[in-house]
Amino acid sequence: MERIWAPWRMEYIERCDEQKGCIFCELPKKESDRENLILFRGQDSFVIMNKFPYAAGHLMVAPYRHTADLNDFSDKELTDISINVRRCINVLKKAMNPQGFNVGANLGHAAGAGIIDHVHYHIVPRWNGDSNFMPVIGDIRVVSEGLEKTYDKLNPVFYEK
Repeated sequence: MERIWAPWRMEYIERCDEQKGCIFCELPKKESDRENLILFRGQDSFVIMNKFPYAAGHLMVAPYRHTADLNDFSDKELTDISINVRRCINVLKKAMNPQGFNVGANLGHAAGAGIIDHVHYHIVPRWNGDSNFMPVIGDIRVVSEGLEKTYDKLNPVFYEK
């Protein structure tokens, strides 16, 4: 049997059991954006890196308001969310040069939402050849760059004029 060591996954496993509150509500209240992987704060939504990404540069856009229903948002809030999704794509293009993107929201547990009570959108940059046999055969994802390095690469691009 082949062993692949991924000790950082224990943090995810332990957090699933102890997670109290909503990360999309709690993390923006804190001032340590780098530590909490918040890349950009908009008027009605913010951009945060996925701490357990599918690929390097996996970002999420979440509204500040806690709700699972898109119908609860005003047009202004939905516009801010959309603008920040577009901003993420443009930043990722400039900083990481992906060849494509997966963009979307998982609404509800049956749709695969890990956090079902707070709408959020995923923006996942993709490259030809970035996904190989590992997810299919080994149920393993290979992320090619560390979170801190990716944060430091992306953060300044969000604030360029």
